[in-house]
Amino acid sequence: MSPWTSAVGAPQLARLLGSQHTRDGVAAGAAASLTGGRRVPAYRSLADGVRLLILEGRVPVAARLPAERELAAALAVSRTTVAAAYEALRGEGFLESRRGAGSWTAMPAGSPLPTRGLDPLPPEAAASVIDLGCAALPAPEPWLTRAMRGALDELPPYAHTHGDYPAGLPALRQALADRYTARGIPTMPEQIMVTTGAMGAVAAACRLMVRPGERVAVESPSYANILQLLREAGARLVPVAMADRLAGWDIPSWRQVLSAAAPRLAYVVADFHNPTGALATEDQRRQLVDAARSAGTVLIADETMAELRLDDGVELPRPVCAFDPAGSTVITVGSASKTFWAGLRIGWVRAAPDVIRSLVAARAYADLGTPVIEQLAVAWLLNTGGWEEAIEIRRELARGNRDALAEALRRHLPDWEFTVPHGGLTLWARTGGLSGSRIAEAGARLGVRVPSGPRFGVDGAFEGYVRLPFTVGGAVAEKAATRLASAADLVATGATVEAEAPRTYVA
Repeated sequence: MSPWTSAVGAPQLARLLGSQHTRDGVAAGAAASLTGGRRVPAYRSLADGVRLLILEGRVPVAARLPAERELAAALAVSRTTVAAAYEALRGEGFLESRRGAGSWTAMPAGSPLPTRGLDPLPPEAAASVIDLGCAALPAPEPWLTRAMRGALDELPPYAHTHGDYPAGLPALRQALADRYTARGIPTMPEQIMVTTGAMGAVAAACRLMVRPGERVAVESPSYANILQLLREAGARLVPVAMADRLAGWDIPSWRQVLSAAAPRLAYVVADFHNPTGALATEDQRRQLVDAARSAGTVLIADETMAELRLDDGVELPRPVCAFDPAGSTVITVGSASKTFWAGLRIGWVRAAPDVIRSLVAARAYADLGTPVIEQLAVAWLLNTGGWEEAIEIRRELARGNRDALAEALRRHLPDWEFTVPHGGLTLWARTGGLSGSRIAEAGARLGVRVPSGPRFGVDGAFEGYVRLPFTVGGAVAEKAATRLASAADLVATGATVEAEAPRTYVA
């Protein structure tokens, strides 16, 4: 098995280096740069540029870099410059090489690696810790209570049965199928399986399709809990960098990875991506489905954020599955947990009927089924119009929280860089050159809990980022930004602080 999982071509790497210089306000070109009035050697400038691309996840870890001669031609520099840059990167631990296999990106020994997902903060800690760890909002009352009462009214006929519905309650499968049909995607109940949350849906697909050691392509960054699920399933993750500035997917990179690595599965979030908030365009969706079909890769399209559009002027593209009419390439995952309430653990899979039958058959060895009362509650919401009413409450709360958090960050952390997304529940912030892991650690001691960037990457990328969800607003958002600013100051000065909150609350 090759030591690298993807490859970066010379034109692609040159383009990434150029966009990096433009974004940072540095003159493009690899020949030289000026720092503090001192000319930096050309090889050092190139090595620094590649290192930054690796740390930010824009060039994945375990990606094969172009040969020295190819990159030298693409950058219009000497081969000696590229050779010296590669040697510097090898010495710093960011590049490994082997005769016959080429050179591929790496992270230095001792770098913090993501080993866990995101755990919820215990409710009793809320008085002392501002929890920005999990992207979850309170239930949109009175609709949760009404849905549960409606479910209890509908329960008696089901109570006279065994209560075991591996594919889900027929009433909920029909309601979900009708909802897809109303969105312009003709769907039968036989194409729906109800699961225990979106995590249960992705886990079911992995059990069916991924054997240990098989490659699974993922966005870079991606949702931390799904990355951990895939790791524990034994998948070999192949990261594909997101386009910069919430521009969706980098389709040339996806085509290259799907063609070269031929992953069995790919997991993507097209609608208000977690963690960046990016919204993939309709053309990007069409092209990605075409590329996956050509490579024989099955796409798992996560739609859990699709209904959380926060700005009225934004038009949502058609779902990813709209570009797969035959149903052979796209498996769609949805959930009530993000859209409605995390405590309502109802998710679903939309796929071809034969895939659904296989998933249902495999479920006998997993969780057997999803709680009946919760399914009835979601069916009641969908069939009575309560779903739309509740989602509007959710959007209004998330919109206010987003705006309050963004304003507070601009006041207290002006060096941090972020683009405010038009939907979803998360903001992806670049921490002004400071370590996101150290900010998270210092923040926990100061009473604000945030997940650092490496949790959302593969093999330690995104050290210079944190994810901030829209879970608090008003004065609490202001206090959270103040505490994060204090944490950033501590990291910048190398100071320490006594913990104000128990360390056991750190995810």
